[in-house]
Amino acid sequence: MATVEDFDHLNSSVPATKIEVTVSCRNLLDMDTFSKSDPGNKVIDNTLNPDFVRKFVLDFFFEEKQNLRFDVYNVDTKSSNFSKHDFLGQTFCTLGEIIGSLGSRLDRMLSSCQRPGCGIPGKKCGTIIFAAEELSNCRDIATMQFCANKLDKKDFFGKSDPFLVFYRSNEDGTFTICHKTEMIKNNLNPIWQPFTIPVRALCNGDYDRTVKVDVYDWDRDGSHDFIGEFTTSYRELSRGQNQFNVYEVLNPKKKGKKKKYINSGTVTLLSFKAESEYTFVDFIRGGTQLNFTVAIDFTASNGNPSQPTSLHYMSPYQMNMYAMALKAVGEIIQDYDSDKLFPAYGFGAKLPPDGKISHAFPLNSNPENPNCMGIDGVLEAYFQSLRMVQLYAAYSNPISEVTDGSQYFVLLMITDGVISDMIQTKESVVNASSLPMSIIIVGVGPAEFDAMEELDGDNVRVSSRGRVAERDIVQFVPFRDYIDRSGNQVLSMARLAKDVLAEIPEQLLSFMKSRGIEPRPLVPATSDSASVST
Repeated sequence: MATVEDFDHLNSSVPATKIEVTVSCRNLLDMDTFSKSDPGNKVIDNTLNPDFVRKFVLDFFFEEKQNLRFDVYNVDTKSSNFSKHDFLGQTFCTLGEIIGSLGSRLDRMLSSCQRPGCGIPGKKCGTIIFAAEELSNCRDIATMQFCANKLDKKDFFGKSDPFLVFYRSNEDGTFTICHKTEMIKNNLNPIWQPFTIPVRALCNGDYDRTVKVDVYDWDRDGSHDFIGEFTTSYRELSRGQNQFNVYEVLNPKKKGKKKKYINSGTVTLLSFKAESEYTFVDFIRGGTQLNFTVAIDFTASNGNPSQPTSLHYMSPYQMNMYAMALKAVGEIIQDYDSDKLFPAYGFGAKLPPDGKISHAFPLNSNPENPNCMGIDGVLEAYFQSLRMVQLYAAYSNPISEVTDGSQYFVLLMITDGVISDMIQTKESVVNASSLPMSIIIVGVGPAEFDAMEELDGDNVRVSSRGRVAERDIVQFVPFRDYIDRSGNQVLSMARLAKDVLAEIPEQLLSFMKSRGIEPRPLVPATSDSASVST
């Protein structure tokens, strides 16, 4: 027996994008008296400018901050103990920084580590160079169609209502759901609609990995009846319609009980087509910038910032939920914006010196240039604004209209209450759905946010005055759902970021596809053009 919940949240089952990272070094410290250094990884003899043969294949999750640390050593002996070798330098970065750099190439200066006697203080340790590339099978998609013949009848008063559920096999022998077809009502010989699925979701790039398919009879109460199962593989499916892609549907229980049991019907592959599709990484490598804009609720319902009961209270011991949401989302998105300049606004406050009400004021108090440098700059401007403005009431946000694929906009809106002008807001969302943007709304505090769910189009697309949103661009979450019970703020922020950012890559792709925009050709970053960070 299966329930509806067993087949929910299929997107979470798609494996990560595989990224191959290549590492090189230039101008390393010469630690050997009579020969050049022999830097580690796969050891390269006698060179200060190694190009390491070994590639690092990493799982890439846009919605997570994936920290990396690289240490470089001069190998003097065959010992596996690093303390026996000369330390040449180290660097820290994130996988997002590498992918988001020009040409997905990041140059970093190596620095001495903080341990006593580690490296040579004051010496230039050289440069480490990272280049990232998405593995080719991550971009492949497959479109296929199935039909069935003479499936078992499961319903007492009618025929079965069959649907298929596809599972990817895992290395530990378990199976992960990766696709569910629609249900065909009252039909033992159904023909399902064609569907498209990423190859990595079906087999994680391993064409011979087992794909299991279960056939169910749909029931209204969710207790779907199992008809039978069969197995195949991506390689078999890729051969298209032929006699080998007709599968017997077998029910192990019936087979064990009935000696004359043959099968519970057959399923046939009608068509198969494989092609490559542009990915989120393709657009980022081609130069598409994620522009991050912040809008913070300064309305009086947040409470007096000087009081511990306020949602804006600045405790010397921990961040408030506004600051946590800013940091959680901003620290990830800033890796994909080359200039790290973020417009940051407040709404619903009385501004000095005359107490005039503003529905969109720059946090840095500069109307001519509302940009803040990096997420740390946004936080600094936010804290400064709390000391200057008086909380008051409402907000509206201008939307940029750069539609050539060079930029994609992410608006983070943090609020403590329900939007009062929902009709106007829904119309704004419908209008914005045709623009290159996504909207993240984080609700903070104890308010009931049920009405805000209308804006999140996961289940029902937002509509206004008879017009339906072109795309689902809004993600709304109440922050309280992500608070770690032990009080671990880092974990709370990671949970929040993972949920609210997970849909951004697909939303970006949906806009580009709807406009026929292709990624720009990769501009190789040379040693001269690549930026070197310290």
